[in-house]
Formats: sequence, structure tokens, C-alpha cells
Amino acid sequence: MPNIKSAKKRVLVAEVRRERNMAAKTRMKTQLKKFAAAIENGDKQAAERELLASVSILDKTASNGVIHKNAAARRKSNLYKAYNQM
Repeated sequence: MPNIKSAKKRVLVAEVRRERNMAAKTRMKTQLKKFAAAIENGDKQAAERELLASVSILDKTASNGVIHKNAAARRKSNLYKAYNQM
């Protein structure tokens, strides 16, 4: 347990950021699952809608530093590849 005031603050800030990052990752994973379900069902319109939403969420999580920008680019590439192979 920290005794110094600034160390106490860092513990609190780290906890807030951890929760925010977890929420963003959960949101991202849920959206990717929705896209995968649309692909599996073979619904092209739903897949396109979920693709655009997924790309948007990936960009947001990368811009917030939750995931690396190259990881977001890789995932987007895989999403487009799956969509084009429908």
C-alpha cells in the first residue's frame, strides 16, 4: 500500500484506466462477435453494417491506446478479407 500522496493517486488513476480499457475491449470483442455471426449467417447486408461498425470501434480503441494501431489494422484487414470472401 503506497504511503506517498502521488503514489496513492497513481493507484486510483491506474484503476480508473484499467476499468475504461476493459470496457473498451469488451465493446470491441462484442462487436467482432456480431460481425462473425453475420458472416456465418451469410447475410451480406447485416455483415456490411457490422463491418462498418467494427472498423469504427477498432479505430476508436486504437486511438485511445487500448490496442496498438497495427493490431487494429491487422484486425480490420482480416474483417475485410472475411467480408470479401462471402
